[in-house]
Parts: sequence; C-alpha cells; structure tokens
Amino acid sequence: MIGFPSGSHKVEVKLREAELALAEGAVELDMVLNIGKALSRDWEYIRHEIKSINDLTVNRGALLKVIFEMDYVTQDELRIQLCHICSEVAVAFVKTSTGYNYVKQADGQMVYAGASDHVLKLMRRECPPSVQVKAAGKVKTLDDVLRVRSLGVTRIGATSTAEILEEAKKRGFKD
Repeated sequence: MIGFPSGSHKVEVKLREAELALAEGAVELDMVLNIGKALSRDWEYIRHEIKSINDLTVNRGALLKVIFEMDYVTQDELRIQLCHICSEVAVAFVKTSTGYNYVKQADGQMVYAGASDHVLKLMRRECPPSVQVKAAGKVKTLDDVLRVRSLGVTRIGATSTAEILEEAKKRGFKD
C-alpha cells in the first residue's frame, strides 16, 4: 500500500515506496491519493502524483489502483475530477477506500461508508471501460458482491471472502 493511510506523503516518498514494493515482487500497487490536495482542488499536484506512480508501476509491468477515500472526498464534483484524472493517466483501477479511515459521526460513532451504490455508479460512469472499479468497504455478503458487480465493479475488497465463497458454493456458483 503506497501512501497508507492518509495519502499525505510527498510524491518522492510514494515513488520510493512503489520502487521498494515492485523490487520485492509486487504486481499490483494500491496508492492512497493525497486527500488534502484533492480537497483543496490542487489538480496539477494530483495529476503529477498519479501519473508519476502509474508511469513507474506500468514500466515495471505492474498495475496501479488509486484509492480515493470516499468518506473524506465527499463531493461528487471532486470524485468526478479524480475519475477523469485517473482516466487521462490510464491507471488500471480506481478504488473507493482503504477500509481504515473512519469518520466521526454526529452521534460520536466512528464509521465509514465505503463502497456505496451512488459512488460506484459515479466511478463506473466517469471512467472508461479500460479503468476498472474496485469496491472496498461494505461488501460483506454474496448478495453485496452480486449487487456491486451489476454496477460495473470488477473487483472487491472484503474481509468476509471465505463466507462469500462458501455462500456461492451453496448456491451452486461455479468458478
């Protein structure tokens, strides 16, 4: 994971993290984009950051997944711009969240929304088919998997993978 968990690392640090991961055999990298720069609409910085990491990753034969952290980047206008930048740079995946950045609610509870249908539809609509969508967070059951798949998601991140696969076997799903 590059720039985990806040994404606030300098581009040079993220590049070094990517280099080390790739040298150790990584074939896919997950990078948390600089959330602060996205919220301040510093699109030149964001484009440079994503392009730099993606260029290194692709040149080493690997794939990059760019994590938006949708619980912090809450405005659709910003989400759309991030999708467009990722599309221009031609990253392999856009991803909803890390699953680690909880947001304090009005009632004091710490929760995260993760992969809402609204966000997944937006990501799929705003990215070309060549940029895949990964749903991370709130995909806990086989029915959740089937629902997000119908929205155009091609990969999920779930802590309940074993339970999902067991339910799929019970229902007769093959490979």
